[in-house]
Amino acid sequence: MIPYGRHSINEDDIAAVVTALKSDWLTTGPLVEEFEAALEKIVGAPCISVSSGTAALHCAYAAIGLGPGDEIITPPITFIATQATAALFGATIVFVDVQPDTANIDPQAVEAAITPRTKAIVAVDYAGHPADLDELRAIADRHGIFLIEDAAHSIGSIYKGRPVGSIADVTAFSFFPTKNLTTCEGGAVSSIHPDLLLKAKRFSRQGLIRNPEEFIVKGEGPWHQEVHEFGLNYRLPDVLCALGLSQLSRLKDIKRDRDLVFARYVDAFQGSETVTLPAVRTYVDPIWHLFPIRVPPNSREGIFIKLREKGFGVQVNYFPVHLQPVFRKDTDRNQVFPNAEDFYGQEISLPMWPGLLDFDAGIFDAIAKVIRDN
Repeated sequence: MIPYGRHSINEDDIAAVVTALKSDWLTTGPLVEEFEAALEKIVGAPCISVSSGTAALHCAYAAIGLGPGDEIITPPITFIATQATAALFGATIVFVDVQPDTANIDPQAVEAAITPRTKAIVAVDYAGHPADLDELRAIADRHGIFLIEDAAHSIGSIYKGRPVGSIADVTAFSFFPTKNLTTCEGGAVSSIHPDLLLKAKRFSRQGLIRNPEEFIVKGEGPWHQEVHEFGLNYRLPDVLCALGLSQLSRLKDIKRDRDLVFARYVDAFQGSETVTLPAVRTYVDPIWHLFPIRVPPNSREGIFIKLREKGFGVQVNYFPVHLQPVFRKDTDRNQVFPNAEDFYGQEISLPMWPGLLDFDAGIFDAIAKVIRDN
């Protein structure tokens, strides 16, 4: 089975991890700060590393002080961690529809959903294609609310000449093995606001404060540390940061290879009247995490099954989150988001990872033929 996503590890990655294992540090050591500094050069804003993309989202919501009574506006086409981490703070999840071509959140729908309780707009860069960040930034600024970007799919993507991570108030990244770079499990938070990044960092380090000037309890010895607000242990260890540093050093090559896979699919589907390929806005330069096609809804399941039978590990991304039972029990069951539901009913994610280029070039035509024949 050719998986729809797979990690890309080379000998340099392995050597970097082995070196870290032989060092004096396994958990938080010098490679953590080195990795965070390298991330900053890619995303254009200061960063902290964390243990997963879900942890990154949790930290982002902690940074803005999300709590009961607050609302966040989010799209239904995403992995449920986008909303679950906010719901765990007691926030109300307000879903709005997506754009029919990119499956990214629709700024017009966002504007219509804002209430006095709205705390943040949460954009998701579906498949690696950045959301319409300028429009969302303008809405957030006009209403005095936060813009959070779930960039789990899009580290290395460019929006109007600016790197993803440098535009939203807080941006969350994922480094899961199928993502555009990996630290095995891992993630990061970037922010253009130092105070928000500090709050995210403290939340990810169990709320510990070690600066004596901030202590409330006085007179303790040099060992003393305090907690003023609760946090969790979301640290990313040195060993995994070593892998991340090695991966970052070849992110341009990874992007090039993903672009080539994308281009080969486009060539393979030339002339197909029943397949809709991913949209690409002229002002973005995505690094593609997924290759999501759309097929007629009455054919989708049959095509999916046939592709898997032929050994092509396809997937569907994603079942709309507002339809998940955990949300349906607390939200209006009559909510309908036609663009999101239509997109889900047609979408299939084809294999997308750099190693596909090592297979016979005919693999792309073979996948296209199965789809055309079914």
